[in-house]
Amino acid sequence: MKIIEIDKQVYRKRLNIVIIAFIVTFAILAVTFGALLIEMLATDISPNDNLTSDDSNNFKTNLFGVILALIACFAMLHRLKDTEYFKEIYYVWQLKQIHNIIYRRLKKIKSAAKNETNLDVNALIILNYYYVGLKKLYLLDDNTLVLSTLHKNIDELNLILENHSIEVTTAQFDKEMLTSYK
Repeated sequence: MKIIEIDKQVYRKRLNIVIIAFIVTFAILAVTFGALLIEMLATDISPNDNLTSDDSNNFKTNLFGVILALIACFAMLHRLKDTEYFKEIYYVWQLKQIHNIIYRRLKKIKSAAKNETNLDVNALIILNYYYVGLKKLYLLDDNTLVLSTLHKNIDELNLILENHSIEVTTAQFDKEMLTSYK
């Protein structure tokens, strides 16, 4: 997956609208599904009936309505993910997924990248991709607190690349490279 340029203002505006729309839609659907399920599944209870707490409790029915609403909302997002409006949001989501995979294997990748006797070029490519993508994500999400640590990691990687006269780009990254670092 290539690192592409994203307009931060457009991304943030669209993401905020999607989040608000998701929450509102989810709330409306959860209440609607819950009410419809209670109406369909409820038994007629007269005021003179001896009710146990299980008879009058609609918790399970409401919970099922919430689950249905969640499924419906995710189905809508899944259908919309390939539209032009969701392009940036879906790209960032995919980038974060790849970064999560790399993060879980980061210790092995860094170890392979720093191995002086048997330098792993794929590990260097992965680290370069990871750091460039991470910087982009931090800037998009206004997470500037950890940028100094990230810059130290980038400088450390650049030093390794310079010492071994190796040039790497983010375009060289392929997700399949991660399989050897499980």
